[in-house]
Amino acid sequence: MGRGDLTNEQWAKLEPLLPRGKKPGRPPKHAKRKLIDGIRFRVRTGVPWRDLPERYGPWETVYGLFRRWQRDGTWKRILVALQADADAAGLITWDVSVDSTVARAHQHAAGARQKGISRRSLRAGSRSNRPITGWGAPEAG
Repeated sequence: MGRGDLTNEQWAKLEPLLPRGKKPGRPPKHAKRKLIDGIRFRVRTGVPWRDLPERYGPWETVYGLFRRWQRDGTWKRILVALQADADAAGLITWDVSVDSTVARAHQHAAGARQKGISRRSLRAGSRSNRPITGWGAPEAG
């Protein structure tokens, strides 16, 4: 068991929320717990799917489970159920605080250019178009 893998207590809470297989036949080759630990490892570390450690099973299988559950809404159902349990136990505080002093617009969001400020309006001999290089500077004298 890896450092970030599910504990037995966490697995006991999660297992009843997982979907059951509907197809009869051969049992799954890889345990769901191992695949979910692989998904959690990938989400926690940010490694590419292909670099997933082998202890979690083939990366294609782990990714396939992740995508299948993402598409059919299984992850959302699990999250809602776990949040409901935690809320009923009083473990979640639903206070929301937004500090608007740190919400700033990007500098380019200040607005469109005003008329007459474009570079075309600057004349070649105007003071704002002086060369700034050392060889083009006026002589000291």
